[in-house]
Amino acid sequence: MPKIEIDGREITVEDGLNIIQAAERLGIEVPHYCYHPGLSISGNCRMCLVEIEKMPKLQIACNTRVNDGMVIHTTSPKVKAAQSAVLEFILINHPVDCPICDQAGECKLQDYYMDYGAYKSQMPIEAKVEKDKAVEIGPQVMLDQERCILCARCTRFLDEVTETGELGIFDRGDHCNIDLFPGKTLDNPYSMNVVDVCPVGALTAKDFRFKARVWYLEKTESICTRCETGCNIDIYHRRGQMYRFRPRQNMEVNEFWMCDEGRLSYRALQHESRILHPLVRAETAFRQASWDEAIQRLVETVRHAQAEHGQDAVAAIIGAKASNEEAYLLSRILNQQLGSRQAAGLSWSPDNAPHDDLLIRADKNPNTRGLKTLGLLNGGGEAEHLLSAVGQGQIKVLFVFGVDLVAALGQTAVDAALGEATVILLDTDYTDTTEYADLVLPIATAPETDGSCINYAGRIQRLRQAFPPPGEVKTGWEALALLSTKLGGPDSVSISEVFAELSAAVPALAGLTYGRIGPRGTLLPALQSDHEAAATPS
Repeated sequence: MPKIEIDGREITVEDGLNIIQAAERLGIEVPHYCYHPGLSISGNCRMCLVEIEKMPKLQIACNTRVNDGMVIHTTSPKVKAAQSAVLEFILINHPVDCPICDQAGECKLQDYYMDYGAYKSQMPIEAKVEKDKAVEIGPQVMLDQERCILCARCTRFLDEVTETGELGIFDRGDHCNIDLFPGKTLDNPYSMNVVDVCPVGALTAKDFRFKARVWYLEKTESICTRCETGCNIDIYHRRGQMYRFRPRQNMEVNEFWMCDEGRLSYRALQHESRILHPLVRAETAFRQASWDEAIQRLVETVRHAQAEHGQDAVAAIIGAKASNEEAYLLSRILNQQLGSRQAAGLSWSPDNAPHDDLLIRADKNPNTRGLKTLGLLNGGGEAEHLLSAVGQGQIKVLFVFGVDLVAALGQTAVDAALGEATVILLDTDYTDTTEYADLVLPIATAPETDGSCINYAGRIQRLRQAFPPPGEVKTGWEALALLSTKLGGPDSVSISEVFAELSAAVPALAGLTYGRIGPRGTLLPALQSDHEAAATPS
């Protein structure tokens, strides 16, 4: 393990690190454009030049591995002069359109100019090389060649990660530009990642262009719920409206990337189809009700059904989009408070759901493994069995949580089963199943709630509330906790308390807390033990 000195501070690091990575351990920023930890090293921007004692010339930090005894300077006069000169060279032909550029506020040219440049330009504006602007290179991405600094991050991403190679660098000298190869279109399922890796405003997302300035947006860490991978994301939002999802680094799950489908899934989470108030079935249509009225009617309905037909007259089907906490609370209500054994999970995805070997999974539910861990989903058609029992009159009241039964099990099966039963629906949006409901309780979407999910690999990860839900919507766990209290159960005043109870009740989660899960999740304890055992040399 080499021991080195950077700007007068000593540190011991593992073999193989480059100087940028070693400096990060000390909180020292070495400015860079072309370097990206998820891509190969090209070393072409020259912004990361540093001074190393006993070396006659400045060296690029991205492609210089640390050696024992190295003494490195990142702020010496030589380095500062080189950084300023490199910035001037990069900016010679750069357009002065920061006021209309979507990258403003998170642009490395702006940041580095203020930190390392701030020189007076020697290049008259009218002499700048002009290139194509606002070029549509795919269904999701726009290219502004004038803003490009030729860092080659985008071309390396498409060559090395997706292996689709749509973009290349063409021409020579100051007329070099990024462009599509003939006959190509940037339309692979991960195309919008090139926007993330672009350090300037050359590549922008059509979905986000001119929507908001980044300094007005808040950022909340969470996970994508579009499939069972559970990519780590940042939610960008303002005043209860989401503007974009972006991938958050987690080397154990999605590294630095996410798919376009997941990235754009925020749109479906804020449709006009949202249910904003509790609804009760009147003679011809739904009418709005207060939560107190809705919960009181629910309790009376359940009590009456059990008094007339026994405890197992009440059942629940829980969709795999429910968090662990929501699934646990509903199953606890049925099993412990109502004495019913009729709780089952349902994980449904379209037959033609896309999948690949990178991140996209065919299972479009974020918590299928969570329901399995809680014993609600064992692959034996439990939900179908319950629906059949409803149709046979054995079950009189059916809770449906977070799943469209019509889409999952078919119109014919639902028609045959739900004609006489009382259906209690807890969901975010109107679906075909809503028409069968007698009572509807509106619940929050994933960005509006706290909780946890377990991805396909057995990693439990946190959902974090970015903003409160709209209207009279409650988070799923709050709605269920309210019902539990009305049924005489314990008060659950925080999501942490619910998880503490959950981890105590489910052996696979024993010992886990939100603190142990952390911002990047953790493997379930049994898997963690296996992982550590496999990593230990024999």
